Amino acid sequence: MRPVSDARDIIRSPVISEKSYAAAEKGKYTFVVRGSATKQQIRKAVEEIWGVRVDAVNTMRRRGKSVRRRFVTGKRSDVRRAVVTLHPGEKIEMFEGA
Repeated sequence: MRPVSDARDIIRSPVISEKSYAAAEKGKYTFVVRGSATKQQIRKAVEEIWGVRVDAVNTMRRRGKSVRRRFVTGKRSDVRRAVVTLHPGEKIEMFEGA
């Protein structure tokens, strides 16, 4: 496994859903993160990229579903997500409307 050199290697993408946008209004933002990233690395990456203060980081692993296409069975990839709670009054502009 190669070492993480950049904060953008840790944060893969934001999770875009109704539930994540509802949580964003309360200061909780959800991201897909690198599978081997620790909570401290995720905290540091969010603070570095967006310049905000992070209060808490909660992580979860989501197993990929089994899929079947005709005669072939496979599996979607596993995903690790992080729910980042920001300090009151802080927000990430990327989630604030288009």
